[in-house]
Amino acid sequence: MGLAEEFPNIVKSQVPLAPYTRLKIGGVADYVAEPDSIEQLSKLIQACKRDKIPFRVLGGGANVLIREQPVAGLIVRLVKPEFTKIEIHGKIVKAGGGANLADVVAQTCLCGLAGFESLVGISATVGGALRTNAGDKLGEVSEPVLRVHVLDDAGQIAKRERSEIRFGEHVSDLDDPVILSVEFALENDQISSITKRMRRAWVYRKAEEPLGFTAAVRVFKNPPMKSAASLIVKANLRQARFGAAEVHYRNPNYIVVTKGATSQDVLGLVNMIRDKVKTETGIVLEQELKVW
Repeated sequence: MGLAEEFPNIVKSQVPLAPYTRLKIGGVADYVAEPDSIEQLSKLIQACKRDKIPFRVLGGGANVLIREQPVAGLIVRLVKPEFTKIEIHGKIVKAGGGANLADVVAQTCLCGLAGFESLVGISATVGGALRTNAGDKLGEVSEPVLRVHVLDDAGQIAKRERSEIRFGEHVSDLDDPVILSVEFALENDQISSITKRMRRAWVYRKAEEPLGFTAAVRVFKNPPMKSAASLIVKANLRQARFGAAEVHYRNPNYIVVTKGATSQDVLGLVNMIRDKVKTETGIVLEQELKVW
């Protein structure tokens, strides 16, 4: 019995993944599930473990490139209310792993809670943002974290305290299959003050990121004490193209795609950038973009 037959109400088979990604590129998944509860999700993980079926969670699709060929296994989308709710109790905010980070930023601001305003303009789910420690020099999502609630490899609920988790620039060591929810500790402040900081962060991010393009992804991690974007410029690759993929003129650490782009176009440009930067500077850029 396949997963679609075992879980007919929440699992669909042969589902195109392109609509769920920023680049609108991707093949067809064996199975896609949108569970209604933690119990259903736990049973899905256990079934995958029993049948040796690959299992992955797809968040907002902002930092993933999915190849056009069939995607094996089960892809889970945490889009139901159980996984997207946001609860605020005093200074403590608990957000579901599937919650939109922009919604958390907005709701905490309206409640006079400071700590998220520097993240305005980042497109991600809470779980995806935490795994990649989304943010920049203005602030990172990991800063106010208290603890993380996860499902482990056995489909059991577990807690990860902040002291147990390592965060770096655009990286964390959270490797549990599912981030269920995250608790954050914020501070009270005047809404007007929070809003001013949000505006400043928005202006900074608008200047740094290709906000005019919905089909754009950040590609490389910054090497220690260096900027991936500046190294790409040094290699004379600003606006370099490969097929329908192009290095963005404003921030060269982003690739934008145009109509008809394929994963091979993006990967071809990624490899071109990495090779040219190594040749010109001797530095090997580490890829941040996830490829399925």
